[in-house]
Amino acid sequence: MNSKTHLGHQAKKRFGQNFLHNDAVISDIVDAINPEPGENLVEIGPGLGALTEPVVERAEKLSVVELDRDLAHRLRHHPFLAPHLTIYETDALNFDFAQLAKHEDGSESPLRIFGNLPYNISTPLIFHLLTFKDKVKDMHFMLQKEVVERMASGPDCKAYGRLSIMTQYQCQVLPVMEIGPEAFKPAPKVDSAIVRLIPHKEIKNPVKEIGALNTVCLAAFNQRRKTIRNGFKKLISVEQLASLNIDANLRPENLTIDDLPGAITFIYSFISEYRLGSSKYRFENESSNTSLNLDVVLLISPKIFVG
Repeated sequence: MNSKTHLGHQAKKRFGQNFLHNDAVISDIVDAINPEPGENLVEIGPGLGALTEPVVERAEKLSVVELDRDLAHRLRHHPFLAPHLTIYETDALNFDFAQLAKHEDGSESPLRIFGNLPYNISTPLIFHLLTFKDKVKDMHFMLQKEVVERMASGPDCKAYGRLSIMTQYQCQVLPVMEIGPEAFKPAPKVDSAIVRLIPHKEIKNPVKEIGALNTVCLAAFNQRRKTIRNGFKKLISVEQLASLNIDANLRPENLTIDDLPGAITFIYSFISEYRLGSSKYRFENESSNTSLNLDVVLLISPKIFVG
């Protein structure tokens, strides 16, 4: 049989399909999720039902989001699973997960989301899911091991970056277990890992807009190997950095997760004070006839301010 075929289904590369088949690994994952009857459980990408079946055995009911129409069809006609599933045949990247938290009587119950996520869309999918964090109790995902390491990494570490900050700012990140390629069909070329995400009930230093924090991280870590001085020399002069009391010799990976929210608060206050009325205030660089917009300035943190 073709190595890409499992239980009669040909894995589709465009969907990033790698199906779990190791019973011991599946059991450990379900134990980590610990589903219980009455919980609002949601599985993303149930595939051939490796996790779906044991979760339904414990919890009785489950909502699933599946993009592959062939797999959705199999689930609808599954002799055991079908009566226990609410199936949404759609792209999880565009799905409104908030609707699943609401019941017909108007009440709400927090979501417990889990899944073996396609590695090719795992980061944007996690960012999408984090927009519903207020509706979520916890999330358990199978991801590429390297992605989990980045999510859980701290400052001054090579793996630390935008994903680390954006995830840890909004959630507690707990690596659960590592899984080798042999647990899948077809076997991926990388190791995998399970991560548990628990949204913070209260964010320590809340920003006015999470999109601004994301923009900060994009600007900062696209230049992660450079000091701020070198990374932004085409945008702002050293003299202008000095006028803002910024230590231009720091690198983005030296920033802690608590630094950036303070930076955003500072910049918003700066804008308000000068009544600029725009989130695109520009610092003009007369020598190079270029400018630095707020998106770049937002990477400044209290740690960078001198004195």
